[in-house]
Parts: sequence; C-alpha cells; structure tokens
Amino acid sequence: MPAGTLLYAQSGGVTAVINATASAVLQAARARKVPVLAARNGILGALREELLDTSTLTAAEIKGLAHTPGGAFGSCRLKLKSLADDRARYERLLEVFRAHDVRWFLYNGGNDSADTALKVSQLASEFGYPLTCVGVPKTVDNDLAVTDCCPGFGSAAKYTAVSVRECALDVAAMAETSTKVFVYEAMGRHAGWLAAAAGLAGEGRDEAPHLILFPERPFDEVDFLSRVDAVVKRVGYCVVVASEGIRTGDGTFVADAGGGKDSFGHTQLGGVASHLAGRVKDALGYKVHWALPDYLQRSARHLASATDLEQALAVGRAAVDCALSGQNAVMPVIVRDSDAPYRWHIDIAPLARIANHEKTMPKGFIRADGHGITAAARRYLTPLVAGEAYPPFGRDGLPDYVVPKLRQVRRRLPGWSD
Repeated sequence: MPAGTLLYAQSGGVTAVINATASAVLQAARARKVPVLAARNGILGALREELLDTSTLTAAEIKGLAHTPGGAFGSCRLKLKSLADDRARYERLLEVFRAHDVRWFLYNGGNDSADTALKVSQLASEFGYPLTCVGVPKTVDNDLAVTDCCPGFGSAAKYTAVSVRECALDVAAMAETSTKVFVYEAMGRHAGWLAAAAGLAGEGRDEAPHLILFPERPFDEVDFLSRVDAVVKRVGYCVVVASEGIRTGDGTFVADAGGGKDSFGHTQLGGVASHLAGRVKDALGYKVHWALPDYLQRSARHLASATDLEQALAVGRAAVDCALSGQNAVMPVIVRDSDAPYRWHIDIAPLARIANHEKTMPKGFIRADGHGITAAARRYLTPLVAGEAYPPFGRDGLPDYVVPKLRQVRRRLPGWSD
C-alpha cells in the first residue's frame, strides 16, 4: 500500500445515513491501515486547512456514526466554479493536499460535489500530483445520474410515506367537523422523487395522497383547485402532497422563501404548502392545515430504511476500495438487478457521466392525469423504503446518537481567505 493520507469530506444537505457512509469509509480505511483526515464543514474546511484527525475515534464511536443523523464532520454549500474561474481555490486545495500528504480524496455529496471532485482530479493531473479523487453518492432528492438510487433518499422517502399515511388518518378522523384539506410539502427542486414517495402511503383514487404536485409538470392553479374541490365532495377530505419546486407554465416557482440564492445559485425555496393552503381556503372556503417538514425529512434517522442504510454503507466501502486501487475520477453507483425480489450491486461509473447531470422522474412514473404515481413508480420505490434500521435508544427514551469530539490537526500553511 502506498504511503499517504485519505481525506474525507461531506457536502451539501446532509441525510439520515450520510454518517453511515462515513462510518464505512473509516472502518475500511482502518482495515487497510490508511490514516484518514476529515474536512471540517466540507470543502470549506479543506480550503481553510481545518482538518480533523479521525484516529482519535474509538471503534465504538465509528460504529455509532452509522446510526447517527446529521454530518459528523460538518458540511457546507459551497460550489466551486470552473477551473478557469475558480483557479485560486482549486490551487489552494492542492496546496493543502500536498501539505498533509493527501493522496486520496473522497467527496460525499451530490451533483455539484461530483463536479468538484472531477475538477480537482483534473488539476492534480495537470500539476503531476498523485491524487485519486472519488465521488461518494448522497442526496435525499434522488437526482444523481447513472446510479439507480441515492443513499439518503430511501430513508427520506420512508419518512415521507409514513408521515403522509399517518396525517391522512388524522384528517379522515376530523373531516366531518374540522379540516377538509391537508397540504404536505416535500423537498425536491427539479425532481419530484420525494413527492412521488408519498404515493406509497395509499392506493386507489380515494386513498391519500389524493393529489401529488410534481416539479416535472407545470402547476395550473385553476385545475388544482377544481381537483381539490372534487376530491372533498367525493371522499370528504383531500390530502395534497406538493413538491417545493413546482412551477407555473412560465417557469416561475409557485412559492419561494424570499431568501435569495445560495452559493450553488439555487433559489431558496419553502412555503409552497402554506401558499396552496391559503389559496384553497380563499377560493374554496375549506378549513385547511399544512405542514412543512423541511429538515425533518432528511434527519429522521429513527425511521431509516434498512435498504438505504445498507446501500450507504456499501458505497462507503466501495469508495475506499476505488481510491486505494487507483480508480480516479469515479463514483460507486447502485445498480438494480431486479425489483422482486429486490436485488442490487455496486458498480463504478466515471464522474464525467454524473457531474452536473440531473435525473428527474421518468414520464412513465407519473400518472396520466399528472397527479399521482404509476405501478412502475411503485415497483421502483417500494424496495427502497423496505426494512427498519432503528438506532439504539437510551434510558431517557431518546435515540442514543454519537457526537464525536475531534482534534484539528496543526496547520502547515498560511491562513486562507476567499
């Protein structure tokens, strides 16, 4: 085994199982006697040379990460531009890697992170620095190209489907004299995978969710209100699931949080459910409740999918294998072999096929009327939410999560400011 250090970093919005991937990375690297540093707050920590020494973690702590939500080492939303436009940042990363003898870089994130890992590998090649870069898949949006699904999605999908089923039972119980319409907002800027997962909560036109609003289909308010009214008159109540990223026919987001744009250039979303609830109340006069689960969708480790956990661990182990075998600018991806019984395996794909590509819902997964999922979508989604992977619970009745305290290694370079 060549000498050197492996650097692991987490990126973007965290998931219920991203720490499981981190746990697998640390265990696999330790088994190969490879030292691992973790960047504090993702790529930002690498730029600032804020690197954490994972050698102080006990085996029990590393194992405990697998059932702990959040990002153990911190994450960030920081998109690096092209090599030409962000040259100074990329060269700074290379300086930090040289200073700490980093020979393997694992970047655990989504589309933008895959692009960053690819560009870092290209710059290292240009400078003749022996660096192997591996992207590690993660996202609750399930929008990464090539891979059949994304670690993080299955657990968020399970939380969504369970929440919608439970809320629907509550609404049904109260509909006679109280709430007639309930609106649940799901994450998903351009891809409606999480909204689709809500469709697992029921089957048939009279079972909730009665209407699903996908970002892949333009939103028509007149049609929406008409459908809500029809469902209430037929069923007695209506449960709506709306993706946060739904847009009108001209491409305008139906609702945004008014928070401007983040460092990825994305409009800050949030507020679709409250907006729709207001329109239903004003136009139809029904009593409406709404919910914005937001971070709850991606942090609900207490209701994680066993399939999702297994896949999160698998991509972590595979990423280390890729890196140490010199497979550069690649990402371990999940390949589905069959739906029933559900079988899958890990393959390796070039980052160039993944970076900045986005996988939206196939047309065949959205019902012909545009407001529900098809049998094909149900076959795809069902195995991903299967099985329970409960965390251990303490005497206080709460999950026993691990919050590691890590020492930052000594800086070897002058301070950095953007």
